[in-house]
Amino acid sequence: MSQPPPIPPRPNVMFFFTDDQRFDTIHALGNERIHTPNLDALAASGTTFTHAHIMGGSCGAVCMPSRAMLMTGRTLFHIEREGQNIPEEHVMLPEVFRRAGYATFGTGKWHNGTSAYARAFSDGAEIFFGGMDDHWNVPSCDFDPSGKYPEPKDRSRNLDIQYDENNKPFRRIHTAPQVFDHVREGRHSTDLFADSTIDFLNRVDANRPFFAYVSFMAPHDPRLTHRRFHDAYPPDSIELPRNFLPEHPFDNGEMDIRDEKLGPRPRTPDNTKKQIGEYYAMIAHVDEQIGRVMDALRATGRRENTIVVFAGDNGLAVGRHGLMGKQNLYEHSVRVPLIFSGPGIPAGQRRRAFCYLLDIFPTLCELTGMPIPDTVEGHSLSNAILHPAATVRDSLLYAYRDLQRGARIGDHKLIEYAVDGKRTTQLFDLAKDPFEMKNLAEDAAHAESLTRLRNELRRWREELDDPCETFWDGF
Repeated sequence: MSQPPPIPPRPNVMFFFTDDQRFDTIHALGNERIHTPNLDALAASGTTFTHAHIMGGSCGAVCMPSRAMLMTGRTLFHIEREGQNIPEEHVMLPEVFRRAGYATFGTGKWHNGTSAYARAFSDGAEIFFGGMDDHWNVPSCDFDPSGKYPEPKDRSRNLDIQYDENNKPFRRIHTAPQVFDHVREGRHSTDLFADSTIDFLNRVDANRPFFAYVSFMAPHDPRLTHRRFHDAYPPDSIELPRNFLPEHPFDNGEMDIRDEKLGPRPRTPDNTKKQIGEYYAMIAHVDEQIGRVMDALRATGRRENTIVVFAGDNGLAVGRHGLMGKQNLYEHSVRVPLIFSGPGIPAGQRRRAFCYLLDIFPTLCELTGMPIPDTVEGHSLSNAILHPAATVRDSLLYAYRDLQRGARIGDHKLIEYAVDGKRTTQLFDLAKDPFEMKNLAEDAAHAESLTRLRNELRRWREELDDPCETFWDGF
Protein backbone atom coordinates (compact mmCIF):
# COMPACT_ATOMS: atom_id res chain seq x y z
CA MET A 1 0.00 0.00 0.00
CA SER A 2 1.50 3.32 -1.07
CA GLN A 3 2.16 5.97 1.51
CA PRO A 4 0.61 9.46 1.18
CA PRO A 5 3.08 12.13 0.17
CA PRO A 6 4.71 13.89 3.13
CA ILE A 7 3.19 17.18 4.20
CA PRO A 8 5.67 19.95 3.36
CA PRO A 9 6.89 21.90 6.37
CA ARG A 10 5.28 25.26 6.97
CA PRO A 11 7.45 28.06 5.59
CA ASN A 12 9.50 30.19 7.94
CA VAL A 13 9.42 33.99 7.81
CA MET A 14 12.45 36.29 8.02
CA PHE A 15 11.34 39.93 8.20
CA PHE A 16 13.93 42.70 7.84
CA PHE A 17 12.61 46.16 8.75
CA THR A 18 14.63 49.38 8.53
CA ASP A 19 14.07 52.80 10.08
CA ASP A 20 13.68 55.85 7.78
CA GLN A 21 14.75 54.09 4.57
CA ARG A 22 13.31 55.71 1.46
CA PHE A 23 12.02 53.69 -1.51
CA ASP A 24 14.83 54.80 -3.88
CA THR A 25 17.84 53.69 -1.83
CA ILE A 26 18.53 50.27 -3.40
CA HIS A 27 21.04 49.97 -6.22
CA ALA A 28 19.11 47.34 -8.18
CA LEU A 29 15.99 49.52 -8.13
CA GLY A 30 17.66 52.48 -9.80
CA ASN A 31 20.01 54.20 -7.35
CA GLU A 32 23.40 53.81 -9.02
CA ARG A 33 25.30 55.68 -6.30
CA ILE A 34 24.49 53.37 -3.39
CA HIS A 35 26.10 49.95 -2.81
CA THR A 36 23.51 47.36 -1.72
CA PRO A 37 24.56 43.96 -3.14
CA ASN A 38 22.54 41.92 -0.65
CA LEU A 39 19.32 43.85 -1.16
CA ASP A 40 20.00 43.63 -4.90
CA ALA A 41 20.24 39.84 -4.57
CA LEU A 42 17.01 39.76 -2.57
CA ALA A 43 15.23 41.75 -5.29
CA ALA A 44 16.66 39.43 -7.95
CA SER A 45 15.35 36.38 -6.10
CA GLY A 46 11.89 37.79 -5.42
CA THR A 47 9.14 40.28 -6.21
CA THR A 48 9.42 43.99 -5.45
CA PHE A 49 6.44 46.29 -4.94
CA THR A 50 7.65 49.62 -6.32
CA HIS A 51 4.62 51.59 -5.10
CA ALA A 52 4.42 50.55 -1.46
CA HIS A 53 3.47 53.35 0.92
CA ILE A 54 2.68 54.23 4.48
CA MET A 55 -0.69 55.82 5.16
CA GLY A 56 0.97 58.63 7.11
CA GLY A 57 1.33 59.54 10.75
CA SER A 58 -0.73 60.78 13.68
CA CYS A 59 2.33 62.27 15.42
CA GLY A 60 5.79 63.61 14.64
CA ALA A 61 7.33 60.20 15.39
CA VAL A 62 5.86 58.77 12.18
CA CYS A 63 7.52 55.41 12.73
CA MET A 64 5.35 54.68 15.79
CA PRO A 65 1.98 54.59 13.98
CA SER A 66 3.68 53.07 10.93
CA ARG A 67 4.86 50.11 13.00
CA ALA A 68 1.48 49.80 14.70
CA MET A 69 -0.20 49.59 11.28
CA LEU A 70 2.35 47.01 10.13
CA MET A 71 1.89 44.84 13.21
CA THR A 72 -1.92 45.00 13.30
CA GLY A 73 -2.82 45.34 9.62
CA ARG A 74 -5.10 48.20 10.64
CA THR A 75 -5.53 51.63 9.06
CA LEU A 76 -4.19 54.87 10.52
CA PHE A 77 -7.31 56.06 12.33
CA HIS A 78 -8.12 52.58 13.65
CA ILE A 79 -4.98 52.12 15.75
CA GLU A 80 -4.27 53.39 19.24
CA ARG A 81 -3.49 57.09 18.90
CA GLU A 82 -2.75 58.18 22.46
CA GLY A 83 0.06 55.84 23.47
CA GLN A 84 2.60 53.35 22.17
CA ASN A 85 0.99 50.11 23.34
CA ILE A 86 -1.05 48.08 20.88
CA PRO A 87 -4.32 47.10 22.63
CA GLU A 88 -5.04 43.42 23.19
CA GLU A 89 -8.05 43.39 20.88
CA HIS A 90 -5.78 44.22 17.92
CA VAL A 91 -4.21 40.91 16.94
CA MET A 92 -0.58 41.32 15.87
CA LEU A 93 1.23 39.62 13.01
CA PRO A 94 3.76 37.67 15.14
CA GLU A 95 0.91 36.74 17.49
CA VAL A 96 -0.80 34.79 14.68
CA PHE A 97 2.36 32.81 14.04
CA ARG A 98 3.02 32.24 17.73
CA ARG A 99 -0.49 30.82 18.20
CA ALA A 100 0.16 28.47 15.28
CA GLY A 101 3.20 26.99 17.00
CA TYR A 102 5.94 29.05 15.40
CA ALA A 103 8.98 30.20 17.35
CA THR A 104 8.58 33.98 17.13
CA PHE A 105 11.78 35.96 17.60
CA GLY A 106 12.26 39.72 17.76
CA THR A 107 15.31 41.92 17.94
CA GLY A 108 15.98 45.64 17.51
CA LYS A 109 13.59 48.54 17.58
CA TRP A 110 10.12 48.06 19.00
CA HIS A 111 8.16 51.29 19.26
CA ASN A 112 4.82 49.85 20.40
CA GLY A 113 5.06 49.05 24.10
CA THR A 114 6.43 46.25 26.28
CA SER A 115 3.16 44.39 26.88
CA ALA A 116 2.52 44.14 23.14
CA TYR A 117 6.02 42.76 22.68
CA ALA A 118 5.38 40.07 25.25
CA ARG A 119 2.24 38.97 23.38
CA ALA A 120 3.99 38.92 20.03
CA PHE A 121 7.22 37.03 20.67
CA SER A 122 8.24 33.80 22.35
CA ASP A 123 11.93 34.68 22.05
CA GLY A 124 14.10 37.72 21.53
CA ALA A 125 17.36 39.52 22.23
CA GLU A 126 18.80 43.05 22.22
CA ILE A 127 15.37 44.71 22.24
CA PHE A 128 15.21 48.50 22.01
CA PHE A 129 12.04 50.07 23.36
CA GLY A 130 12.10 53.55 21.91
CA GLY A 131 12.21 55.74 18.85
CA MET A 132 15.87 56.70 18.44
CA ASP A 133 19.13 56.56 20.34
CA ASP A 134 22.90 56.46 19.92
CA HIS A 135 23.74 53.54 17.64
CA TRP A 136 26.94 52.87 19.58
CA ASN A 137 25.25 52.91 22.96
CA VAL A 138 21.92 51.15 22.46
CA PRO A 139 19.91 50.85 25.70
CA SER A 140 18.71 47.38 24.74
CA CYS A 141 17.01 44.74 26.85
CA ASP A 142 17.30 40.98 27.13
CA PHE A 143 14.12 39.05 26.36
CA ASP A 144 11.75 38.85 29.33
CA PRO A 145 8.70 36.59 28.86
CA SER A 146 6.88 38.50 31.60
CA GLY A 147 7.06 41.69 29.52
CA LYS A 148 8.22 43.86 32.44
CA TYR A 149 11.57 45.10 31.07
CA PRO A 150 12.48 47.37 33.99
CA GLU A 151 15.94 48.59 32.91
CA PRO A 152 17.90 48.43 29.63
CA LYS A 153 21.51 47.24 29.61
CA ASP A 154 24.36 49.73 29.88
CA ARG A 155 26.36 49.82 26.69
CA SER A 156 28.36 52.95 27.46
CA ARG A 157 31.66 51.06 27.18
CA ASN A 158 31.60 51.71 23.42
CA LEU A 159 32.02 55.47 23.46
CA ASP A 160 33.36 58.41 25.38
CA ILE A 161 30.76 61.06 24.48
CA GLN A 162 27.03 60.80 23.97
CA TYR A 163 25.57 63.08 21.30
CA ASP A 164 22.23 64.84 21.14
CA GLU A 165 19.81 64.89 18.18
CA ASN A 166 21.90 67.61 16.50
CA ASN A 167 25.13 65.60 16.87
CA LYS A 168 26.38 67.91 19.63
CA PRO A 169 28.19 66.33 22.61
CA PHE A 170 26.23 66.63 25.82
CA ARG A 171 27.42 63.96 28.24
CA ARG A 172 30.81 62.33 28.78
CA ILE A 173 30.63 58.69 29.79
CA HIS A 174 34.11 57.19 29.61
CA THR A 175 36.86 56.54 27.13
CA ALA A 176 36.22 54.54 23.97
CA PRO A 177 38.97 52.70 22.08
CA GLN A 178 38.85 55.00 19.05
CA VAL A 179 36.93 58.07 17.98
CA PHE A 180 37.04 59.34 14.38
CA ASP A 181 35.27 62.66 13.79
CA HIS A 182 31.91 61.47 15.14
CA VAL A 183 32.48 57.98 13.61
CA ARG A 184 33.11 55.58 16.47
CA GLU A 185 34.55 52.10 16.18
CA GLY A 186 32.71 49.67 18.45
CA ARG A 187 29.60 47.45 18.42
CA HIS A 188 27.01 49.25 16.33
CA SER A 189 23.26 48.70 16.65
CA THR A 190 23.13 47.19 13.16
CA ASP A 191 25.82 44.63 14.08
CA LEU A 192 24.16 43.97 17.43
CA PHE A 193 20.80 43.06 15.92
CA ALA A 194 22.31 40.97 13.11
CA ASP A 195 24.44 39.02 15.60
CA SER A 196 21.36 38.35 17.74
CA THR A 197 19.46 37.03 14.72
CA ILE A 198 22.32 34.76 13.68
CA ASP A 199 22.47 33.39 17.22
CA PHE A 200 18.73 32.67 17.08
CA LEU A 201 19.07 30.86 13.73
CA ASN A 202 21.81 28.67 15.19
CA ARG A 203 19.82 27.66 18.28
CA VAL A 204 16.18 27.49 17.17
CA ASP A 205 14.67 23.98 16.95
CA ALA A 206 15.29 22.78 13.39
CA ASN A 207 11.95 20.96 13.43
CA ARG A 208 9.95 24.03 14.40
CA PRO A 209 9.00 26.81 11.98
CA PHE A 210 10.08 30.31 12.94
CA PHE A 211 9.05 33.93 12.45
CA ALA A 212 12.01 36.29 12.93
CA TYR A 213 11.51 40.06 13.07
CA VAL A 214 14.77 41.97 12.64
CA SER A 215 14.09 45.66 13.17
CA PHE A 216 17.15 47.82 12.54
CA MET A 217 17.46 51.30 14.03
CA ALA A 218 19.40 52.42 10.96
CA PRO A 219 19.42 54.52 8.85
CA HIS A 220 17.69 56.78 11.42
CA ASP A 221 19.89 59.56 12.74
CA PRO A 222 22.29 60.06 14.40
CA ARG A 223 23.88 58.76 11.20
CA LEU A 224 27.08 57.34 12.67
CA THR A 225 28.51 54.02 11.56
CA HIS A 226 31.85 52.35 10.82
CA ARG A 227 34.36 54.63 9.17
CA ARG A 228 34.75 52.42 6.08
CA PHE A 229 31.11 53.01 5.14
CA HIS A 230 31.37 56.77 5.60
CA ASP A 231 34.58 56.83 3.54
CA ALA A 232 32.70 55.24 0.63
CA TYR A 233 30.32 58.22 0.37
CA PRO A 234 32.34 61.47 0.57
CA PRO A 235 30.22 64.60 0.07
CA ASP A 236 31.97 65.56 -3.16
CA SER A 237 30.79 62.29 -4.74
CA ILE A 238 27.11 62.95 -3.93
CA GLU A 239 24.70 64.62 -6.34
CA LEU A 240 21.97 66.84 -5.02
CA PRO A 241 18.47 65.47 -5.63
CA ARG A 242 16.57 67.08 -8.48
CA ASN A 243 14.01 68.47 -6.03
CA PHE A 244 16.55 69.98 -3.62
CA LEU A 245 15.41 73.37 -2.35
CA PRO A 246 17.00 75.76 0.16
CA GLU A 247 13.58 76.31 1.74
CA HIS A 248 10.17 74.70 1.57
CA PRO A 249 7.93 77.12 -0.40
CA PHE A 250 5.39 77.52 2.42
CA ASP A 251 4.68 76.56 6.03
CA ASN A 252 3.52 72.93 6.08
CA GLY A 253 2.83 73.02 9.82
CA GLU A 254 6.02 71.23 10.88
CA MET A 255 8.83 73.56 9.89
CA ASP A 256 10.39 73.54 13.38
CA ILE A 257 10.02 69.91 14.41
CA ARG A 258 13.16 68.05 15.56
CA ASP A 259 13.92 66.47 12.17
CA GLU A 260 13.91 69.84 10.42
CA LYS A 261 16.59 71.11 12.81
CA LEU A 262 19.14 68.53 11.68
CA GLY A 263 20.47 70.87 9.02
CA PRO A 264 20.91 74.62 8.58
CA ARG A 265 18.15 76.77 7.12
CA PRO A 266 18.28 77.74 4.37
CA ARG A 267 19.57 74.30 3.33
CA THR A 268 23.04 74.37 1.83
CA PRO A 269 24.35 72.08 -0.91
CA ASP A 270 27.42 71.09 1.12
CA ASN A 271 25.52 70.12 4.26
CA THR A 272 22.85 68.30 2.26
CA LYS A 273 25.45 66.26 0.36
CA LYS A 274 27.15 65.38 3.64
CA GLN A 275 23.87 64.18 5.15
CA ILE A 276 22.96 62.15 2.06
CA GLY A 277 26.39 60.49 2.18
CA GLU A 278 25.88 59.60 5.85
CA TYR A 279 22.41 58.25 5.02
CA TYR A 280 23.82 56.03 2.27
CA ALA A 281 26.61 54.86 4.57
CA MET A 282 24.08 53.68 7.15
CA ILE A 283 22.08 51.82 4.50
CA ALA A 284 25.21 50.17 3.08
CA HIS A 285 26.04 48.94 6.59
CA VAL A 286 22.54 47.49 7.02
CA ASP A 287 22.89 45.79 3.63
CA GLU A 288 26.13 44.12 4.70
CA GLN A 289 24.55 42.79 7.89
CA ILE A 290 21.48 41.52 6.04
CA GLY A 291 23.95 39.58 3.91
CA ARG A 292 25.47 38.03 7.04
CA VAL A 293 22.05 36.96 8.30
CA MET A 294 21.13 35.51 4.91
CA ASP A 295 24.41 33.55 4.84
CA ALA A 296 23.58 32.16 8.29
CA LEU A 297 20.09 31.24 7.13
CA ARG A 298 21.50 29.37 4.14
CA ALA A 299 23.98 27.58 6.40
CA THR A 300 21.08 26.15 8.41
CA GLY A 301 19.62 24.62 5.23
CA ARG A 302 16.32 26.48 5.72
CA ARG A 303 16.58 29.28 3.14
CA GLU A 304 14.55 27.44 0.49
CA ASN A 305 11.61 27.18 2.86
CA THR A 306 11.82 30.71 4.22
CA ILE A 307 9.83 33.73 3.05
CA VAL A 308 12.06 36.77 3.34
CA VAL A 309 10.48 40.22 3.57
CA PHE A 310 12.36 43.49 3.40
CA ALA A 311 10.65 46.83 4.08
CA GLY A 312 11.18 50.29 5.58
CA ASP A 313 8.89 52.04 8.06
CA ASN A 314 8.81 55.41 6.23
CA GLY A 315 10.92 57.54 3.93
CA LEU A 316 12.94 60.68 4.58
CA ALA A 317 13.49 63.98 2.77
CA VAL A 318 17.20 64.68 3.44
CA GLY A 319 17.09 67.95 1.48
CA ARG A 320 14.23 67.28 -0.90
CA HIS A 321 11.73 70.15 -1.07
CA GLY A 322 13.86 72.00 1.47
CA LEU A 323 12.93 69.43 4.15
CA MET A 324 14.97 66.98 6.22
CA GLY A 325 12.39 64.77 7.90
CA LYS A 326 9.39 62.56 7.23
CA GLN A 327 6.61 64.79 8.59
CA ASN A 328 5.14 65.41 5.14
CA LEU A 329 3.23 63.59 2.38
CA TYR A 330 5.68 63.84 -0.51
CA GLU A 331 6.75 60.60 -2.20
CA HIS A 332 10.16 60.73 -0.54
CA SER A 333 8.50 60.37 2.87
CA VAL A 334 5.44 58.16 2.32
CA ARG A 335 6.85 55.69 -0.23
CA VAL A 336 8.92 52.77 1.06
CA PRO A 337 10.81 49.72 -0.20
CA LEU A 338 9.03 46.36 -0.10
CA ILE A 339 10.45 43.03 -1.33
CA PHE A 340 9.15 39.45 -0.94
CA SER A 341 11.39 36.47 -1.69
CA GLY A 342 10.92 32.79 -1.01
CA PRO A 343 9.00 29.65 -1.94
CA GLY A 344 6.34 30.26 -4.60
CA ILE A 345 7.30 33.92 -5.11
CA PRO A 346 8.38 34.82 -8.66
CA ALA A 347 12.02 35.87 -9.00
CA GLY A 348 13.22 39.14 -10.49
CA GLN A 349 9.73 40.63 -10.70
CA ARG A 350 8.40 44.12 -10.02
CA ARG A 351 4.84 45.15 -9.31
CA ARG A 352 3.36 48.65 -9.59
CA ALA A 353 0.21 47.84 -7.61
CA PHE A 354 -0.65 50.44 -4.96
CA CYS A 355 -0.23 48.99 -1.49
CA TYR A 356 0.54 49.84 2.12
CA LEU A 357 2.79 48.28 4.73
CA LEU A 358 -0.37 47.18 6.55
CA ASP A 359 -1.01 44.82 3.61
CA ILE A 360 2.02 42.71 4.61
CA PHE A 361 0.06 41.13 7.50
CA PRO A 362 -2.67 39.44 5.41
CA THR A 363 -0.13 38.64 2.67
CA LEU A 364 2.05 36.60 5.01
CA CYS A 365 -1.03 34.89 6.41
CA GLU A 366 -2.07 33.77 2.93
CA LEU A 367 1.45 32.75 1.88
CA THR A 368 1.79 30.52 4.96
CA GLY A 369 -1.78 29.23 5.15
CA MET A 370 -2.69 31.16 8.29
CA PRO A 371 -6.17 32.52 8.96
CA ILE A 372 -6.42 36.31 8.66
CA PRO A 373 -7.81 37.78 11.89
CA ASP A 374 -11.05 39.73 11.64
CA THR A 375 -9.30 42.80 13.06
CA VAL A 376 -7.05 43.09 9.99
CA GLU A 377 -8.04 45.75 7.42
CA GLY A 378 -5.17 45.32 4.97
CA HIS A 379 -5.45 43.64 1.57
CA SER A 380 -3.39 40.57 0.74
CA LEU A 381 -0.79 41.06 -2.00
CA SER A 382 -0.54 37.35 -2.80
CA ASN A 383 -2.60 37.64 -5.99
CA ALA A 384 -0.50 40.60 -7.16
CA ILE A 385 2.67 38.65 -6.40
CA LEU A 386 1.56 35.92 -8.82
CA HIS A 387 -0.14 38.09 -11.45
CA PRO A 388 1.70 41.17 -12.77
CA ALA A 389 -1.44 43.01 -13.90
CA ALA A 390 -3.39 42.49 -10.67
CA THR A 391 -4.43 45.55 -8.71
CA VAL A 392 -4.74 45.87 -4.96
CA ARG A 393 -6.13 49.38 -4.48
CA ASP A 394 -7.54 51.96 -6.88
CA SER A 395 -6.40 54.90 -4.78
CA LEU A 396 -4.27 55.82 -1.81
CA LEU A 397 -4.91 58.04 1.21
CA TYR A 398 -2.23 59.92 3.10
CA ALA A 399 -2.60 61.87 6.35
CA TYR A 400 -0.31 63.67 8.73
CA ARG A 401 -1.65 64.86 12.07
CA ASP A 402 -4.43 67.45 11.64
CA LEU A 403 -2.25 69.45 9.23
CA GLN A 404 -2.04 67.53 5.94
CA ARG A 405 -4.19 65.19 3.87
CA GLY A 406 -3.47 63.62 0.50
CA ALA A 407 -4.87 61.22 -2.07
CA ARG A 408 -3.60 59.55 -5.22
CA ILE A 409 -5.51 58.07 -8.14
CA GLY A 410 -3.39 56.78 -11.00
CA ASP A 411 -0.59 59.26 -11.60
CA HIS A 412 -2.35 62.27 -10.08
CA LYS A 413 -1.68 63.15 -6.47
CA LEU A 414 -3.28 65.78 -4.25
CA ILE A 415 -1.90 67.22 -1.01
CA GLU A 416 -4.00 69.63 1.05
CA TYR A 417 -2.64 71.66 3.97
CA ALA A 418 -4.48 73.43 6.80
CA VAL A 419 -2.01 75.45 8.87
CA ASP A 420 -3.05 78.26 11.22
CA GLY A 421 -6.24 78.85 9.26
CA LYS A 422 -4.48 78.99 5.89
CA ARG A 423 -5.25 76.51 3.10
CA THR A 424 -2.65 75.40 0.56
CA THR A 425 -3.28 72.92 -2.26
CA GLN A 426 -0.78 70.95 -4.34
CA LEU A 427 -1.62 68.78 -7.36
CA PHE A 428 1.03 66.74 -9.15
CA ASP A 429 1.16 64.55 -12.25
CA LEU A 430 3.68 61.95 -11.11
CA ALA A 431 4.06 60.43 -14.57
CA LYS A 432 5.49 63.70 -15.89
CA ASP A 433 6.75 65.09 -12.60
CA PRO A 434 7.94 62.26 -10.32
CA PHE A 435 9.87 64.70 -8.11
CA GLU A 436 6.70 66.71 -7.33
CA MET A 437 8.06 70.06 -8.47
CA LYS A 438 5.24 71.49 -10.63
CA ASN A 439 2.05 72.36 -8.77
CA LEU A 440 -0.96 72.03 -11.12
CA ALA A 441 -3.64 73.04 -8.60
CA GLU A 442 -4.31 76.39 -10.32
CA ASP A 443 -4.17 74.96 -13.85
CA ALA A 444 -7.68 74.89 -15.35
CA ALA A 445 -6.69 71.94 -17.53
CA HIS A 446 -6.42 69.83 -14.38
CA ALA A 447 -9.59 71.04 -12.63
CA GLU A 448 -11.35 67.71 -13.17
CA SER A 449 -8.49 65.76 -11.56
CA LEU A 450 -8.48 68.18 -8.63
CA THR A 451 -12.21 67.72 -8.05
CA ARG A 452 -11.96 63.96 -8.35
CA LEU A 453 -9.15 63.74 -5.81
CA ARG A 454 -10.91 66.04 -3.37
CA ASN A 455 -13.98 63.83 -3.58
CA GLU A 456 -11.74 60.83 -2.94
CA LEU A 457 -10.40 62.53 0.18
CA ARG A 458 -13.95 63.04 1.44
CA ARG A 459 -14.79 59.40 0.76
CA TRP A 460 -11.69 58.24 2.62
CA ARG A 461 -12.62 60.49 5.53
CA GLU A 462 -15.95 58.73 6.01
CA GLU A 463 -14.71 55.19 5.39
CA LEU A 464 -11.65 55.43 7.62
CA ASP A 465 -13.17 57.55 10.41
CA ASP A 466 -10.79 60.50 10.20
CA PRO A 467 -11.32 62.26 13.57
CA CYS A 468 -9.47 65.51 12.82
CA GLU A 469 -12.34 67.96 12.53
CA THR A 470 -10.04 70.98 12.49
CA PHE A 471 -8.63 69.94 9.13
CA TRP A 472 -12.03 69.42 7.54
CA ASP A 473 -13.65 72.65 8.70
CA GLY A 474 -14.60 74.50 5.54
CA PHE A 475 -13.13 71.87 3.20
